[in-house]
Amino acid sequence: MSELKQTLSDSIKTSMKAREIERVKVLRNVQSVVKQIEIDRQTELDDAQVLEVLQKQLKQRHESLNIFTENGRDDLATKEQFEIDIINEFMPKQMDDAELAALVNAEIAEQGATSMRDMGSVMGVLKNKTAGRADPALISKLVKDALQG
Repeated sequence: MSELKQTLSDSIKTSMKAREIERVKVLRNVQSVVKQIEIDRQTELDDAQVLEVLQKQLKQRHESLNIFTENGRDDLATKEQFEIDIINEFMPKQMDDAELAALVNAEIAEQGATSMRDMGSVMGVLKNKTAGRADPALISKLVKDALQG
């Protein structure tokens, strides 16, 4: 079992003992998504793949949070924010904007990328280097801006 899945499982047990019902619901939901993907792929996920699942879960909840906030549904927005906070506990420390920009520029220079045609190779390497520590959409925007400018 991957370290991250074990941490998730241990956190569920701890939350159950502390009778944190809402926290247990969120953690079990995430765990079930991981297990369903493992069943679908017929393989056990490693930490990097579990991180990808967590990122997708965060992205879905951020989108829901924005929709609920725009429509004045503060009760649902609060619930989504609670879930985001719990999932974030399992994510590695996020890179700040300056650190991410420096990494993007260094990778572009290292590969000698000069046009948008090079974006795929740059993104492939950066995705691996920043796994779980930066939003792929932000990385894509930074790469696009650097290659166009």
